[in-house]
Amino acid sequence: MPELGPLVYDIRSKNAGPFLLTIDIFCGSQNVLKKVSNNLSVAHIARVFDVEVDHIKKYEIHAISVLKFSLPRPEIQGSLFDRDMHGASWSNLLKEIIIN
Repeated sequence: MPELGPLVYDIRSKNAGPFLLTIDIFCGSQNVLKKVSNNLSVAHIARVFDVEVDHIKKYEIHAISVLKFSLPRPEIQGSLFDRDMHGASWSNLLKEIIIN
């Protein structure tokens, strides 16, 4: 079973304001987008990031073969306990997820 990282072109995360993160999965083709989207649910993302399912939004952007998730940051950007001011390291948590 393949891991997500080698299957897709790139995975990036960044801030979407001081309270939200966005994770973009660049699939490279419509076939990969369909496979990843069918096998990577909001519930799966919720488990990985320890966030309630109803706080996560999933978007499929077919024109550029991208799957996007938006979710709350674990800490407000720039707060005392924020360990990733720019939100760039969160994408690493997804690279080893198994995609059937």
